[in-house]
Amino acid sequence: MTALLNAVSITAAAANQLGPVLQTPRGGVPNNALIQGRLTYGSGGLTIDAWVQTSLDGGSTWCDVCNFHFTTAAARTVFNLSSTSVISTPLAVTDGTLTANTANAGLVGPMWRVKYSSTGTYGGNTLLDVDIETTGVLTQ
Repeated sequence: MTALLNAVSITAAAANQLGPVLQTPRGGVPNNALIQGRLTYGSGGLTIDAWVQTSLDGGSTWCDVCNFHFTTAAARTVFNLSSTSVISTPLAVTDGTLTANTANAGLVGPMWRVKYSSTGTYGGNTLLDVDIETTGVLTQ
């Protein structure tokens, strides 16, 4: 898997922090995206939300694909998304507001990043990781 966010230390409350942008190889759109969020919990804190986002317009705007919601315990959660899922009604795309622990099935683009926010003060050994594996790149 490829790290979208690699062992980011969560301490003081933070709003709308951005991880690095990952571009899908060869500029294509993947068929699938397997996304894993993991919190290594240290102490303290209240909540951490990590929104995995994709961009369909070269990074001008970003859409929430899934949300990992963590509190005060170590946890690991996985989403498996497919670009072949039919979206028959328009999605109300969000940017950092998708509901906790949900995903927009079928929303898979060529660019990826993580936006995260936290509340409360976590111990310095609290770490957030988000990894992604994409398969079956459809060239544009």
